[in-house]
Amino acid sequence: MKIFYYFFTFFICIGCAVLGGSFYLLTNHWVDVSVLEHYEPGRASVVLDCKGKEWARFQLDRRDPVSISKMPSHLINAFLAAEDWHFFSHSGLSFKGIIRSILVNMYHGRRVQGASTITQQLVKLLFFDSAKTFSRKLKEQLYSLLIEQQFSKHQILQIYLNHVYFGCGIYGVEAACRRFWKISVEDISVEQAASLAAVIRNPSQYCPLLCPLSNEQRRNLILNNMYKLSFITKDQLDCSLDQPLFVVQEDGPCCAPHLKEDLRIFLERLVGKKELYSGGLTIQTTLDKSMQKNARSAFKTNCLHVQKELDRDVDGGLISIDVATGQMRAVVGGIDYAMSQYNRAFQAKRQMGSVFKPVVYAAAVEQGMKFNDVEVDEPLELVYGGATWAPKNYNKKFNGPITRAFALSHSNNIVTIKTLLQAGVEAVIDVAKRCRLNGPFNPYPSLALGCIDATLKECVGMFNVFANNGVYVRPYYISFVKDKWGKKIYKHTPEQERILSTNTTSQVAKVLELSVQRAYQWFSNQWIDCDALAKTGTTNDSRTCWYAGSTPTLTTAIYIGCDDNKSLGDSIYPIRTAFPIWLSFNRTIKNEIKQFVYDPELEEVVINERTGRWTHEYDEDAVEILI
Repeated sequence: MKIFYYFFTFFICIGCAVLGGSFYLLTNHWVDVSVLEHYEPGRASVVLDCKGKEWARFQLDRRDPVSISKMPSHLINAFLAAEDWHFFSHSGLSFKGIIRSILVNMYHGRRVQGASTITQQLVKLLFFDSAKTFSRKLKEQLYSLLIEQQFSKHQILQIYLNHVYFGCGIYGVEAACRRFWKISVEDISVEQAASLAAVIRNPSQYCPLLCPLSNEQRRNLILNNMYKLSFITKDQLDCSLDQPLFVVQEDGPCCAPHLKEDLRIFLERLVGKKELYSGGLTIQTTLDKSMQKNARSAFKTNCLHVQKELDRDVDGGLISIDVATGQMRAVVGGIDYAMSQYNRAFQAKRQMGSVFKPVVYAAAVEQGMKFNDVEVDEPLELVYGGATWAPKNYNKKFNGPITRAFALSHSNNIVTIKTLLQAGVEAVIDVAKRCRLNGPFNPYPSLALGCIDATLKECVGMFNVFANNGVYVRPYYISFVKDKWGKKIYKHTPEQERILSTNTTSQVAKVLELSVQRAYQWFSNQWIDCDALAKTGTTNDSRTCWYAGSTPTLTTAIYIGCDDNKSLGDSIYPIRTAFPIWLSFNRTIKNEIKQFVYDPELEEVVINERTGRWTHEYDEDAVEILI
């Protein structure tokens, strides 16, 4: 059956050749592809930041047409050696190639070799999709014969080499030379020419940017073919084989690669791939290009420092939003997009730990509790679910009587658990849901310690409530999308809702200012030029380090951890990992608003944070709170 199939295919090809010639003679039909010599790709879709600066674009077609007279002979010979040895001797179909492929395929018992000429490849490239149907193959062969009648061999080669795909959105030999080696096609070497020819068989498998080893192996095979065909000398072969494959790796103009990928997925669903890559869209985002670069630099520098200290891979994410609007100004999805496309800013769900505690105290304030109330920090045993739970503080010590202000600013566990039990677990869950945390919420005392998973996006939205006087704003980064005629085809609808009273959030926020003041003590002479409030967070076994901090203009949330969720170790905690990122980033921001505005009906008082009694500012345990 297989022998019959191959001979049947052979005779079909012969018949197609006769049919094509007859069609030409009878109808004098011409395939007009001359317009493609002046091909202009569709317009790129441009992504703008909040100040109108371009930070990314979506464009698949990167073509730089060049005359074949500027293409070196060894470049042309490399493609002939790789794709079509008999190009200058056949009339569009290579009957020798067809016979050879039939014999090779018969020997292997399967299709391992094709017989397409360069002319056939050009026809497929310009006129047909990749569907492997019998009718398409017939048309391809017919068009190949007709094109050979209309164009010279050099014209066919010129169109082919200017349209062939090299992967990574690169079309044509000139664009490939500029992207891979930063040179013009006129300056290409023999081994580079073979490297280009190596890509054509399968760009996703042989593109030197993606698969350098596969490209080098096929390049060497083509170089040997070039020698066998007398296209190059033995010295040229030996010299070229000795050359290591080298391509210029560039980071590209995109300063937020993880965010760009998220944007790509959204836009492809909104308008489709064709419109995105060639429709000339304008995508207005809320990103601030300058802030993004500073955030990315601060994140990468400090993460690599932690990696070096731990001698293991550590990664994480960062999101910074405008306090009043929720507009994302900076998004970092990981240290290196080339190493991992996983967007930790949007996709990773991590246990919140102590960064959740402001929610507990907000519920307590709604129940009438005050931050100068005193609770005893002592050993605690709780029985629920048939098991005994004996929680401890992070430092394994107990402080005796302390105020709730002390408990929140020092991230005390025992008093926070007692506060949750007094306020009621359901009341805390209610506040958490209002803050748009998605849960699930287990109604146990351990909820006080942040035993709930959340994304970084959820965390920054939740924490921003305390900087924004109780108003929740949903974080977003796409403002609108316009088509090439300027018509808006998408517009974001902001979501804002008051979920906590100004009275409640003012009391909590004032205590959260104390956390920043204590963090500054670790970094002498380093602070930012305005008010700030913040909360650290560490989960069980130090798997995740959080830091959420706000200025009057920006709220930034950061997490650091291992992707496999393993412990970072007892010596690693947020003040040494996440806080330096927050501090480095915020020191680059010029804050026009310097102070938070709190509820004017509340009174600012100075208390001893242990006893809760009124005191003076010279007391070493003195803190300012609102009551």
